[in-house]
Amino acid sequence: MFKDHMAQRRQMRELIAQAAARMIAEDGIQDYALAKRKAARQLGAADTHSLPSNGEVLQALRLHQGLYQKDEQALRLLQLRTEALAAMRLLEGFNPCLTGPVLTGTATRHSDINLQLFADSAKDVELFLLNRNTPYETGEVRYKLNDETVSVPTFTLRGETGEIRLTVFSSGDLRKSAYDPIEGGPLERAKIKQLEILLAAERYPDNQS
Repeated sequence: MFKDHMAQRRQMRELIAQAAARMIAEDGIQDYALAKRKAARQLGAADTHSLPSNGEVLQALRLHQGLYQKDEQALRLLQLRTEALAAMRLLEGFNPCLTGPVLTGTATRHSDINLQLFADSAKDVELFLLNRNTPYETGEVRYKLNDETVSVPTFTLRGETGEIRLTVFSSGDLRKSAYDPIEGGPLERAKIKQLEILLAAERYPDNQS
């Protein structure tokens, strides 16, 4: 009886993860917690206490994209990463780093380009945008840096393939580790050179050993 119950819970976790992944991939939901709750309700398990982890949903998302969106996904990543690189070169003075789904390869049709900038003051970034007559919207996001949770200003720009979110940290934060709420552990970052290498491998795969 206990084994049957555990098997049913495990199966429900897998079904919720698959449904949540489909919503993220196809419906534009970028909040994993929201996707899991909606998937649970859709499957008649709204009161479940065994929701899948973000990591399980991410694994299901990779599988879904590989099975149903493989060619589309490859083109999307190439476009998003190319635009990210152009933006990073423009913002080179602020030590830009690419993070998020565009870097990890799970970007959906609705994903933003997420760039982390490091400056003495967010006003320096704002002045840079104003001097270039670049429209933007301001905001704020909370990040966990090392063991401290901080509020960080953001500037959101309209890009060719979607929105580009600039999250502006202080210069000293470049040496701190940001927490990844999806995969857990340190947030993956890529600087300009690393992104150039990644794009070269995508554009000229036959030249890679």
